[in-house]
Amino acid sequence: MESNPSDHPRASTIFLSKSQTDVREKRKSNHINHVSPGQLTKKYSSCSTIFIDDSTVSQPNLRSTIKCVTLAIFYHIKNSSSVIPRTLFQREEVPDDYYKHDPDHKHIYRFVRTLFSAAQLTAECAIVTLVYLERLLTYAEIDICPSNWKRIVLGAILLASKVWDDQAVWNVDYCQILKDITVEDMNEMERHFLELLQFNINVPASVYAKYYFDLRSLADDNNLSFLLEPLSKERAQKLEAISRLCEDKYKDLSKAAMRRSFSADNLVGIRRSNAILS
Repeated sequence: MESNPSDHPRASTIFLSKSQTDVREKRKSNHINHVSPGQLTKKYSSCSTIFIDDSTVSQPNLRSTIKCVTLAIFYHIKNSSSVIPRTLFQREEVPDDYYKHDPDHKHIYRFVRTLFSAAQLTAECAIVTLVYLERLLTYAEIDICPSNWKRIVLGAILLASKVWDDQAVWNVDYCQILKDITVEDMNEMERHFLELLQFNINVPASVYAKYYFDLRSLADDNNLSFLLEPLSKERAQKLEAISRLCEDKYKDLSKAAMRRSFSADNLVGIRRSNAILS
């Protein structure tokens, strides 16, 4: 389990590993065919202008994050094994040759975007959804394919919305969004999802941050860059305010940890060191 990326921050994410094969093939094909990259569309900062996006690890951009998460799901399906055992996440009425037709990225994006828009879920919930999805594939040793990806993604979104968001959506609300599913089916799928996860719904901050930055790397590899805008005075003040809130939050956590009593058997203290900038 030490190689499970959904539990350990040093383990490589599965979606980024699966995407590297296609990225290398695209670069090799462009090199062989002498394909020009064309006009540069990426904006670069200069001495007078700084281009920055509005997505941070604490407050990701919703639209860009959903695009990256659905692209990760796309690579999971594209590089899945050809033989998939039937599970609760695969419906019985699906044709036998259904797995041969991989959904494209736009189709997956529309499905996830519809759920997030109707349920008013946050971008952080999308990242946690991907964490639960890869945890399920690792724990249960199953694969995601065209015949079961919708129900697996739905189960991960359902669980992430209840764990992450304070105002979670009820199962009956998802039944109003997806007309071909019943409340009993949703409840059974949720129970089965939790059992396969071994009821491990904890997402450490280090794991969350790793998935966030790996999603940004995935976007760069696939020319799916975040929207860059010049850094204005108002945006700079907004980023500074967010940084102060996060700093105050972590200071409170440090003070709470210092107030804990120490044991002679396990003497643990908080070590502080000044950051070296140069």
